[in-house]
Amino acid sequence: MIPWLGPRDPFPPVSTALTEPNGLLAAGGDLSPARLAEAYRQGIFPWYSEDQPLLWWSPDPRMVLFPAELRLRRSLKKRLRHHDYEIRADTRFEQVMRACAEPRHGQEGTWITEDMIEAYCTLHAQGFAHSVETWIGGELAGGLYGIALGRMFYGESMFTRAPDASKLALAHLVRQLERWGFGMIDCQMKTPHLAAFGGREIPRREFMRKLQELVNYPAPVSEWRFNDDLFD
Repeated sequence: MIPWLGPRDPFPPVSTALTEPNGLLAAGGDLSPARLAEAYRQGIFPWYSEDQPLLWWSPDPRMVLFPAELRLRRSLKKRLRHHDYEIRADTRFEQVMRACAEPRHGQEGTWITEDMIEAYCTLHAQGFAHSVETWIGGELAGGLYGIALGRMFYGESMFTRAPDASKLALAHLVRQLERWGFGMIDCQMKTPHLAAFGGREIPRREFMRKLQELVNYPAPVSEWRFNDDLFD
């Protein structure tokens, strides 16, 4: 059994999350900016489908990417040097979210509901949620979005409409976060795609220890603008 959160109920300790399904912690509550910010500060994130109640998760182990451990395949390194694309930050946040919500091959429905889009757009307006966008030929070709608190970044979702477009956005994000002094990127669940970039699983206890240190740093920048020399 998991607790049902009322409007003012605090999250239970992450150590009480279920092992099956891995990390399910609580249900209910809301997607208010205050609730979401508190969730991320405690290593908790919302994830649910349109036919489910609001569910909160904190899996163990946790997939993370340390910026200094970024790995790039040779073909992507070559593409990064070509500069036949443009990386922008925070110019089309809602558009990026809606692109991430589009159905994918072999997948029914989406967990990025209208309520989620509205909630994260509010966080974007408050300066906590960010999009990283790959533009090719004047068109939005791929990108990702997530949450930044202190010097901690929480990746949420990515999409691509052209070869390598989301990979280019991710590579620039990681390199820029390293330059800004961010210590860890939360990838939530293990995927081969993120593992190929250097992501790895760590115990939840270690994740929480690093998280509590990083979220309490002051934000290194007030406005996201990426450097042009990240891959020169």
